Amino acid sequence: MTLLTIQPPSSKKAPAKRFALFNLGFRPFFLGGALFAILSILLWMHRFFSAQALTLATVTPSQWHAHEMLYGYGLAIIAGFLLTAVRNWTGVPTAHGKALAALFALWMWARLLMALPIQYWQFAAGLDVLFNLGLLVAVAIPIVQAKQWRQIAVVSKVMLLGVGNALFYLGAFGAFNGGVMVSQTLALLLILSLILVIGRRVIPFFIERGLGLTGNLVQYKWLDVSIMVLFLVWLLDEMAFRSGAVSAWACGGLFLLNGFRLRNWYHRGIWKVPLLWSLYLASWSINFGFLFYALKEVLAVSITLPIHMFTIGGIGLITLAMMARVSLGHTGRNIHQPPRTISAVFVLLLLSMVFRAVLPMLSASFYRYGLIIGAVCWVLGFAIFLMNYAAVLVKPRIDGQPG
Repeated sequence: MTLLTIQPPSSKKAPAKRFALFNLGFRPFFLGGALFAILSILLWMHRFFSAQALTLATVTPSQWHAHEMLYGYGLAIIAGFLLTAVRNWTGVPTAHGKALAALFALWMWARLLMALPIQYWQFAAGLDVLFNLGLLVAVAIPIVQAKQWRQIAVVSKVMLLGVGNALFYLGAFGAFNGGVMVSQTLALLLILSLILVIGRRVIPFFIERGLGLTGNLVQYKWLDVSIMVLFLVWLLDEMAFRSGAVSAWACGGLFLLNGFRLRNWYHRGIWKVPLLWSLYLASWSINFGFLFYALKEVLAVSITLPIHMFTIGGIGLITLAMMARVSLGHTGRNIHQPPRTISAVFVLLLLSMVFRAVLPMLSASFYRYGLIIGAVCWVLGFAIFLMNYAAVLVKPRIDGQPG
C-alpha cells in the first residue's frame, strides 16, 4: 500500500479565485512550516551573533533553536503529511475547514509566542501541548474507524512526539531535570525513525513509478527488520543507558545496512528527475549521519556536526522534496513537471548541510563562516520553494476535485 495516492490531472477546471488553504492538511502546514523555516533561522542567527540570552537558566539559545526546528518545523511538516496520507490510507476524511484552521492556529500561535521573551512561554506551552493532542486525535480517529491497526505504529510516534514536547516545557520550567535534553534527543530519533519507515514505503515506489521501471527494486524483509532493531538499540541507549559505545556500534551497523538498502534502490535514471535524486541524496545524508555519529569520538568532532547532517541534509531536504511532490500531486498538477527552479532549492539545502556540517569537520576555522553560509543557503532554498509553491497551496485544485 502506498502512502499517498496521487490522482492524475484531469481537464476539469476549478473556479480560479477560491481560497483553499484549509481544504486539506498539507496546505497550511506546508506553507506555514516553510515560512517558519526561514523566520526561525533568521531569528536564531540574530540571537547567535548578538549573544542574546533567553534569561532562562534551564534553556540555552541553542536548545531553543533545536526545539523550534524539531517540534516547530519538523512536526508541522509531519502534521501536513499525515493529515493528507491518513485520508488516503483509510478513506475517512481528516481535519479540514474550521477544524484544520483551529489546529493550525494552535501551532502558529505557539511558534509566535516561543519567539517572544520567556514570560510568554507558559502560554506557548499550553498551545503547543493542545496542538500535539489535537494532531494525535486527528490522525488516530480515522485509523481506528477504518480498523487499520498496522498504522498504529505511526500514531504511537505522534503520541511520543507529544510526550517529548511536554518534557521540553517541564524541563524549561524546572519541573523535570534533564527534560530539555531528553526531549530533543527523543524528537530527533523519532523523526528519523518516521523517515526510515515512510521512506521504506515510498522512495522505491516513487523511483519505480517515476522511471517507469518494469521490475521492482530489490527489497529484503530481513534488512528492514534489522535496520529497525538497530535503530531501537540506538534509541534505547541514548534515552536510558547513555553508554556511548552501544550507540556507536548501532550507528555503524545502521550505516552499513541502510547503505546496502539504498544501493538496492539506486537507478542511474534518478539523476534526470529532481524529485527523485533529492529523496535519494537526503537518505544518504541521513546514512552518513549514522557514520559520523558512530565515529565522532574517533574523529574528535562535535556531536552537533553529525546532528546537522541528520537535520539539514536529511530531515530538511527530504521534507522539502516530499512537500514539492505532494503539493503538486494533491492540487491536480503534474508531478513530472515541477517548477524549473526546484533543483536549485534542493542544491541549496545540500550546500547548507555541507557548509554547516561537513566543512567544520575538516577545520574548526570553517565553523563561523560555515554557520553563516549554511544559514543563507537554507533561507534561500525555502524562499525559492515558497515563491513557486505558495500560490499552489492557497488556490484550489486545478482539476476541480476536493482537497
